[in-house]
Amino acid sequence: MRIQDKEVLIELRGERFHCAMDITMNFIGGKWKTVVLWYLKSGKKRFAELHRLVPQITERMLSITLKQLEEDGLVVREVFTSKPPLKVEYSLSEFGETLIPVLNVVAKWGRNLAEEEGKMIEV
Repeated sequence: MRIQDKEVLIELRGERFHCAMDITMNFIGGKWKTVVLWYLKSGKKRFAELHRLVPQITERMLSITLKQLEEDGLVVREVFTSKPPLKVEYSLSEFGETLIPVLNVVAKWGRNLAEEEGKMIEV
């Protein structure tokens, strides 16, 4: 990345990035991260609920995605052990909530494209 005619790298959380977009995509890139974040922006969800909302994702991939989002600090995993069966809820962290405007813009772009070039199929 060039800043004031100097080539610079960005070091963040022990990793090096060549530009700001590289940082962003490190956090939200991939097929499922933004979709999971999108559903969590409306509130806490349990694993099974997320899987119902995104039926195309396998349970294994959902588990991996949630772990990655948790490791990156975007999602909070809350375990309730007060009574069996064990209950686990996922929600956006404060840091994750800072992505809501970005998610809204990306979704709007997709909706516009869908309206212009796609068609709605009822399921």
